[in-house]
Amino acid sequence: MAEFDITFSGYQGPRSVHNRAVQVFADHLAGSLGDRVGFEHVLNVTEHGRKAADLLDMVATGETTLCYFSSSYLAGRVPEIALFDLPFVIRDRAQAYAMLDGPLGRLIMDKMAEAADFRIVAWWDNGFRHFSNGVRPIHTPADCQGLRIRTLFSQLQQDSFAAMGFDPVPLDVADLPGACADGTVDAQENPLTNTFNFGINEHHRWITMSGHFFGPCVVLAHKATWDAWPEDVRTAVQAALAEATPAQRGFAAGEDDEMKARLDPAKNELIELTEAERAEFVAAVRPVVDKAMAGFRDDLFEYLPRG
Repeated sequence: MAEFDITFSGYQGPRSVHNRAVQVFADHLAGSLGDRVGFEHVLNVTEHGRKAADLLDMVATGETTLCYFSSSYLAGRVPEIALFDLPFVIRDRAQAYAMLDGPLGRLIMDKMAEAADFRIVAWWDNGFRHFSNGVRPIHTPADCQGLRIRTLFSQLQQDSFAAMGFDPVPLDVADLPGACADGTVDAQENPLTNTFNFGINEHHRWITMSGHFFGPCVVLAHKATWDAWPEDVRTAVQAALAEATPAQRGFAAGEDDEMKARLDPAKNELIELTEAERAEFVAAVRPVVDKAMAGFRDDLFEYLPRG
């Protein structure tokens, strides 16, 4: 019988960049701890009658040991996470990783450990998010007027989309594919891998490569379980995460090109924004960004990319 049981839960399919990384984690853990640990990978809790958002309670109570989840849902607990939700601020992965792996990421990890019954134990890559819709091509904020867009449960993100002209509709990811299929929403925004893997490209012809948000994904651990592990077990788990994290980021970085290649041009049109079109979006959300920045300490601005 195993000395320790670890359950790692998610909300996506087996080929998602996150679940592929969980497998890297599992393989490394098995190599270091062997039969001392019993490991279970729950790929998609929504297939078991749960909402994706249930994962936060599941990891807080210890129902699952580990999970991955979008960081945007946690800004209510640690406001500094909202720095990653500022639209059109992060331009590339190098900037994003410098923020996640540097003092800002550590600050957020420490604050989360104080504010919640779980710890952030790794930062993963949820991809740059892009618009898709089934009504018309989106090139500028004028094209967004009146379109109902599914959003995360993030007030800053909802305010940003409203400033662009959208009508924000917050929905759990479990409800997203159906909402796109039945017209509950006209538009949505996600990394290309999610747009494809959730089948949204079957309903939305136009995909605008807006890159409006970079989405960090947190790996969360039940705090009491993590803290109670013997040092050698916790070290082994940390080493497994250290293997899985660069693998996950590599999967995520490669997915955009792979998804572009897999989309059928007869069914989907990819729209690349010009610098002038992007500038219109930046101008539209500037009041939202300025208001959000006013709520942060001045010294946090050093963590934001320049230029």
